[in-house]
Amino acid sequence: MSTDLPMFPLGTVLFPGEVLPLQVFEPRYLAMVDHCLAQPDRLRFGVVLIARGHEVGGGDERTGVGTIARITSCRPGGGARLLIGCVGEQRIRVDEWLPDDPYPRAAVTEWPDEPSEVSAASARELTDRLAEFGGLHARWSALQGHPSWSVPVWDDLPGSDGDRGFALARSLPIGAIDRLRVLSAPGPCERVLVLCDALADVVAALRFRLADPGGAEEDA
Repeated sequence: MSTDLPMFPLGTVLFPGEVLPLQVFEPRYLAMVDHCLAQPDRLRFGVVLIARGHEVGGGDERTGVGTIARITSCRPGGGARLLIGCVGEQRIRVDEWLPDDPYPRAAVTEWPDEPSEVSAASARELTDRLAEFGGLHARWSALQGHPSWSVPVWDDLPGSDGDRGFALARSLPIGAIDRLRVLSAPGPCERVLVLCDALADVVAALRFRLADPGGAEEDA
């Protein structure tokens, strides 16, 4: 069943369980926050990725999969700005975009994970990719003088396989398109396969940087 929900298109993907701090200053989104804060049962809005365009001013092209964000805090940020804290909850599909009046709105349907099992082979492949990434990241971090990344262990992550996939994705340095692929994976099995692919790209990028650390540092 569809539900009408205020929407906040952003240049990022929000995962279930992820914390999202926002600075709100555009009048239409200030109006949206006022609407959400008016009643305790309305502290939620949808977040979707902007596929093309910009967050400010409208005219953007939006993706059809997103996440419900629940407002956990709100305080003045100086001038007309508000600083709000949010946390991702359920995944959603956008059924229909409604008129942006006075702020973006959509008819959405919650999209729970579709049943699928993460096979032992897939879990092993993901574990190997994580270990490879962890080792390369440690070398790169040592060169840059930064702390290294603590490699998570799949079996030690809390919750269901679906929860584990999202928890892992929240900690990985992957781009918005890969994050959208993770969010759009129908179930846990497919999500693990997407994570393996995304990690392969990250590993390749790290190998390139380590082969020419001076050039990669200049490019950065």
